[in-house]
Amino acid sequence: MRTVLTGVRLRGAAVVGVVALAVAACSAEPERTPTVATPQAPSAPPSATVAPEVTAAPSSVAVPGPALPEATATPQDVLTGLTSPWGLAFLPGGAVLVTLRDPAQVLLLRDDGVVTLGGPGAEELVAGTATGGEGGLLGVAVPPETPDGGAGSATGAALEVYLYRTTPGGNEVVRTTLDPAAGTLAPLEPVLTGIPAEGTHNGGRLAFGPDGNLYVATGDAQARGASQDPASLAGKILRVTPDGEPAPGNPFPGSPVLSLGHRNVQGLAWHPDGTLVASEFGQNSLDELNAIRPGGNYGWPDVEGTGGAPDFVDPLVTWTTGVASPSGIAAAQDAVYVAALRGARLWEVPWADGGVAGEPVAHLVGALGRLRHVAVGPDGALWVLTNNTDGRGEPRPGDDRLVRLLPP
Repeated sequence: MRTVLTGVRLRGAAVVGVVALAVAACSAEPERTPTVATPQAPSAPPSATVAPEVTAAPSSVAVPGPALPEATATPQDVLTGLTSPWGLAFLPGGAVLVTLRDPAQVLLLRDDGVVTLGGPGAEELVAGTATGGEGGLLGVAVPPETPDGGAGSATGAALEVYLYRTTPGGNEVVRTTLDPAAGTLAPLEPVLTGIPAEGTHNGGRLAFGPDGNLYVATGDAQARGASQDPASLAGKILRVTPDGEPAPGNPFPGSPVLSLGHRNVQGLAWHPDGTLVASEFGQNSLDELNAIRPGGNYGWPDVEGTGGAPDFVDPLVTWTTGVASPSGIAAAQDAVYVAALRGARLWEVPWADGGVAGEPVAHLVGALGRLRHVAVGPDGALWVLTNNTDGRGEPRPGDDRLVRLLPP
């Protein structure tokens, strides 16, 4: 069943209304305050285009893609005035967490509005997170077994939250406890440390899999050889228990490494058929969408894109870097969605019978600027984070923003 692009409600009450989409270029705002958007009339949506520089890998099944109503979807502002947003997670009941990379803060969107989380954990994040370049406070994930405490309102129960951040000593995954009613984070507990960090190529996406284990995407931290080094956590997809131990059944005994040979993975998602897909930044030629196999070697730095070498796993789809630079991804029944930074568009990769089922289609080309992340919300709608305040974009009034895609 196709992802439904419909409105979302937190505990039965609509959070925000449809707002006009600003598409004209403009100067950056000197200060940004996270704000819940106010209702306005919807604007006419931009037309989607398909870039010619996109190729489905040879293993793809070249059949006609499904109808694409998302091509005329209208972006609806949920939050505006965000500073370098990066990660997104939905809590039981529908509340939303958003991480801000450079301020090293976590926002909680709940029934009564948006709050910047406080408490000792929040203070530790600000004090101990090393920001600059592509480092900072990155991914966020909530365990699937978290008890349902409502929509993060005054009656919400405390729950565990995992965060990926850069510190002076490297990248790490920490665990904390969120009190949604108080809007606070408990002291941080390191779960997985020793992930190399640099100014770029820090990876950073976190996701809990259907097996209950935590999956961690890392980058090569500008050390090309580290991706092929099984002893290094750089350039890998890692699979660990919620306590940070190597997950049972990992392909390399005693190691958290699930797959290797990656340059900079920033997207992880599971298709309903069980396939783990990941997006990966190429260097100068080709970005990738990969199906992840336990023990698979994805070729970097020896191969960029499709290499055809027997020891390496070829990508499902490749893009030229000018139309992609893929970050977060989401998977639905009939498509995988890829948020593109440099490409400033949302890619839809048709999916059927366990694999790619047609040429990728571009949506929202240039309409929102750089896109950092996309996720399927509990309402079935696509939620998208823009990233025009990350130092590489051109911020517009209200940037950055969290939007939902609504049908025309």
